[in-house]
Amino acid sequence: MSSSIHSTSHRPSRARFSLAALALAALSGCASVDLAQNLSRTNDEAASFTGGRLALARSDEDHAQRRQVASDLLAQPLGQPQAVELALANSPALQALLAQHGADAARSAQGGRIANPVFGFERLRTGSELEFGRLLSFGLLDLLTLPARKELADRQIEQSRLRLTSDVVDQITLVRQAWVRAVAAQQSLQYAGQVYESAEASAELARRMQAVGNFSKLERARQQAFYADAGTQLASARHAAMAAREELVRQLGLTDVQAQELTLPERLPELPKQPLQPEEVGQTASRARLDVRLAQAELDASARSRGLTGITSVTDMELGVTRNTTFDNADGHKATGRGYEISVRLPLFDWGDLQRDASKAQVLASAQRLDATLRAAGSNVRESYSAYRSTYDIARHQRDEVVPLRKTISEENLLRYNGMLIGVFDLLADARDQVGAVMSTITAEQQFWLADAALQAALIGRPMASAVAAGGNPQPASSDDAGH
Repeated sequence: MSSSIHSTSHRPSRARFSLAALALAALSGCASVDLAQNLSRTNDEAASFTGGRLALARSDEDHAQRRQVASDLLAQPLGQPQAVELALANSPALQALLAQHGADAARSAQGGRIANPVFGFERLRTGSELEFGRLLSFGLLDLLTLPARKELADRQIEQSRLRLTSDVVDQITLVRQAWVRAVAAQQSLQYAGQVYESAEASAELARRMQAVGNFSKLERARQQAFYADAGTQLASARHAAMAAREELVRQLGLTDVQAQELTLPERLPELPKQPLQPEEVGQTASRARLDVRLAQAELDASARSRGLTGITSVTDMELGVTRNTTFDNADGHKATGRGYEISVRLPLFDWGDLQRDASKAQVLASAQRLDATLRAAGSNVRESYSAYRSTYDIARHQRDEVVPLRKTISEENLLRYNGMLIGVFDLLADARDQVGAVMSTITAEQQFWLADAALQAALIGRPMASAVAAGGNPQPASSDDAGH
C-alpha cells in the first residue's frame, strides 16, 4: 500500500538540476570490483602457498601458456614445490575458485548500487482531449541509504576475498599432503615387494626341506603363513600406492594424458636438520590469521546489514518526476503540467519486526563465531605444532636409531650365518625385520611431512581437521609371525 503526493511546478530547470545532482551522487558512490587487485592481495597474503602465481586464465593464450607450464613440469620428477606450481597452473578446481570469487564479489558489489530509474508513459483520450503522461521514478530510500549500502558491499567484497584466500590455502595444503602420501606409498610399495620376495624364498625353501624330511609340517606351515600374509600386504600396498597417486592426480587436475606423464621422486625429502622452535611458531601466528579476519569481516558485514534492515524493514519510498501534456482538439489548445510524486509504503500489516529480529540474531551469531575463533586459534596452533614436533622426533628416532640398529643386527647375523651359528631362515627373517624398520621409517617421515603441511596452514589461520592420518601406509608383516 502506498501514499502519493503530487505537485505541479513551472520551474523545470530546477527539477532537472536536482535530478542531475542526484544521478551524479549515485554514480560516484557505486561499489565496484577489481578482480586483479583482489588476486594480487591474495598472492601477497598467502605468498608461501601461491608463490605469487595465482591468476585466472581468461583467454586462449592464457590457457595455452598454462598447458606449456604443465608440460614442462611433468617432463621431470615432480617435487612438492613443483606440484603446487602445477596445481596453480593446471587445476580446474583452483580456477573455479577464482571465477566463483569474481561472481560472488560482483553480486556483493551490486548491492552497493542504486537501482535504475523507471520511465512510465501513458496516453489518455477523453472526448476531444488527448493527454500524454511521462513519469520518471526511482527509489528515494534506495538513494538515501546508498552510502551505507556501499560500505556494506565493500565489507562483503572483502569477506569474499578473505574466503577466497582461505579456500586457496586449503586447496594447496591438500596438494602438498597428497604429494606426500603418493611418494610415501610408492616407497612403501617397493619395500613391501622386498618383504614378499623374502617370504616367497622362505616358503619355497621350507617346502623343499620338508620334502627331504628336514622340516616339520608345523615349521613349513609357519613360513607358508607368513608368505601368504606378505602377499596380502603387497596387494594392499599396490592399491594404496595407486589410490594415493590418483588422489594427487585429482588434486593437480591432470588429464588422462597428463596422468600418464606424471613421475614422482623415489623418496620423500630429507628431514630438516632442526625443527621449528615454539618461539618461531609464536611469532608467525598472529591476529592476522585468516580465520580471525574472516570472522571479523562477517561480524562487520552483519552489523552494517542490521543498520540497513532497521530502516528498510519499516517502509520504502519512491520519488517520481512527472510531465503531462494535454491537447484539446476542439480549440487546438495545448497545456503542459509538471510536478513530482512521492510514494510511501505504509506499514499496516508487516512492521518488519521479524526481519529486524533475524538481523539482530545474525549479528549475535557472528559475534559468537568471532569469539569462538579467537579462543580456538591458539589451541589449533599448539595442537598442530605438537603433531609437527612429535612426528619429527619419531621420524628422526627411526632414522637415526632404529634403522642403524637393525643394520648392525643384520650385519652381525650375517657373520653368525657365515660361521654356521644360525640358519638361512634366521637370516631371511632378519632381512625382513630390517626392511620392516625401513618401512616404519617411511611411515614416520610421511606423518612428519603431513604434519608440516598442516602446521603451515594452521599458522596462516586454516587449521586442518586432521593434521596427521592414523594409518597412511600398510604396515610390514612382522617376522615374529614366521616363528623363527
